[in-house]
Amino acid sequence: MKRRETVDVTIGNLKMGSNFPVRIQSMTTTDTMDTEGSVAQSIRMIDAGCELVRLTAPSINEAKNLLNIKNLLREKGYQTPLVADIHFTPNAAEAAASIVEKVRVNPGNYVDKKKFETIEYTDEEYNEELERIHARFTPLIELCKQNNTAIRIGTNHGSLSDRIMSRYGDTAIGMVESALEFIRICREQDFHQIVVSMKSSNPQVMIHAYRLLVKKMDAEDMHYPLHLGVTEAGDGEDGRIKSAIGIGTLMEEGIGDTIRVSLTEDPEFEVPVARILADRYANAPDQYLIDLKPFEEYSPYEYVRRKAIEIQNFGGDNVPRVIAHLAHLKAITEFDLLQVGHTYDASLDKWHMSDMGVDYVYTGNTIIPFMLPNGLKAIYNIEAWLLSEQANKSGYPLYSSVKAFLENPRHPELNFVGVSVGDVEAIDMLKQFNNVVIVLYVESELCMMPMKFMFVVMNKIGCKLPVIMMRNYENTTEEQFTVHAGIDCGGLFIDGFGEGLMLYSSNLSLNKINSIAFGILQATRTRISKTEYISCPSCGRTLFDLQETTALIRSRTDHLKGIKIAIMGCIVNGPGEMADADYGYVGSGVGKITLYKGKEVMKKGINKETAVDELIKLISEDGNWTEKALA
Repeated sequence: MKRRETVDVTIGNLKMGSNFPVRIQSMTTTDTMDTEGSVAQSIRMIDAGCELVRLTAPSINEAKNLLNIKNLLREKGYQTPLVADIHFTPNAAEAAASIVEKVRVNPGNYVDKKKFETIEYTDEEYNEELERIHARFTPLIELCKQNNTAIRIGTNHGSLSDRIMSRYGDTAIGMVESALEFIRICREQDFHQIVVSMKSSNPQVMIHAYRLLVKKMDAEDMHYPLHLGVTEAGDGEDGRIKSAIGIGTLMEEGIGDTIRVSLTEDPEFEVPVARILADRYANAPDQYLIDLKPFEEYSPYEYVRRKAIEIQNFGGDNVPRVIAHLAHLKAITEFDLLQVGHTYDASLDKWHMSDMGVDYVYTGNTIIPFMLPNGLKAIYNIEAWLLSEQANKSGYPLYSSVKAFLENPRHPELNFVGVSVGDVEAIDMLKQFNNVVIVLYVESELCMMPMKFMFVVMNKIGCKLPVIMMRNYENTTEEQFTVHAGIDCGGLFIDGFGEGLMLYSSNLSLNKINSIAFGILQATRTRISKTEYISCPSCGRTLFDLQETTALIRSRTDHLKGIKIAIMGCIVNGPGEMADADYGYVGSGVGKITLYKGKEVMKKGINKETAVDELIKLISEDGNWTEKALA
């Protein structure tokens, strides 16, 4: 379980690959024809720690203006390599190849087109299409060889061509084959300055695609560096969680040589999040001491939910449960429960639970002095549970070990037993009981792979007890907590492991920890508790103010639990990447918006001033609108 070995790739004055640190990059949101604005933003990105700066080149004019941007940056003392982002326009890529240090091409639209058409190809016809791609792509390779320019072959789930979709479907293997076609052409031309990416707005699709890409590349003796990113991750906490899950899960597996966190925020705010991810693995051990034999039956290329028996509301077909950690409190009040989604109305003597109301509260030895609302249960340390009549009647015991569980009285229906990662003997002893939920914990900082090992071992030895993942993050900032918890727990949920989640940090409020816990379940789509937004990070192609528009749409629709809304600045990835969304809001011209329902265009050319109202009207006509409750 060590970092995947790659060849070295040279990008200007920067070296990339497994022999070098994971590189941080981002992309400008300015119009590439705005030289001064693009340079100013690039400098802010570089000063924040960005090691590569990418700019869009939607036409040959923007590609040529990259020279002015590069020259001005160099005049100001900045030597950071530049990357030209190309879609649809091979001539722009060829113009950029002699200017910038790297050119990114998207196999889905460099030669092919996407019109959501199904095309039946014979093998002969399909090979003719590959020959056409070969003829169109080879000139760029030659220019890159002449100018020592690297190429990123960047597949996007949302822009797979009709040709690939017709043969492979909307699948991870389709994403991989789309890239491999272009890589094979590079190899035929003896060109190896290649970086590869497999991006999706769905972390699960993205993770499966990269894992499959590594397998396929290894089979063909390809060892090129990988660029990691979750595209259209969104903004704020949700965008950070989604990016952490996708990027961090792969980095835990030794995959990844450069990363970009795509947030609907100014690009300099992406860089610190990427730095947290990279720093976590900068000094990671070369390997985990894990027995790989139990992994023989584990498939990393598909989602299979672990089959846990149902105990109370854990396991079975139940959604993962959230447990609030309150054991550090000397007294529990109604206000503490308010922080975790349960509000007490004293005038009505009634409790209200929000969509992010926790299922259990763990209070350690602190006894709750009032009656809990329906649907909320308490967990006490076994000592308190035995000594307090109230705790014994209204709560459940937590045992620190299997030994404590076997030596003390038990609840007839539900008991929680702490098990340290690596204690396979404890798992083997507990598997005979039908009233135990395991609380799995680990002391080491990097815990996802050791925890995954425990789940795989449970499957191997036939232990189907539900499992709560417990993680304590001390001495972390809010952003570090968000990223680290997203990796450690989100990476397991996204592979089908885990029936509960308990997070803790003395540095963060209960409200923030609760929000992050539910955000992890939302991002892994294991428990939906709020509206999901798939919004691109903006670039020079964007046709409206993405940050402003996303905030406006969010303010009017964030009460629509379970609805997925895509907000896309242009059509490059829009219709495809948002196919996973229920509704789409896509820039289709200056000041013009096209609205989608799934992949279907519903309204074209709407003025942006009225487009949000039209979106809400569309949701309402579809029967999915509810009015926002008064505060």
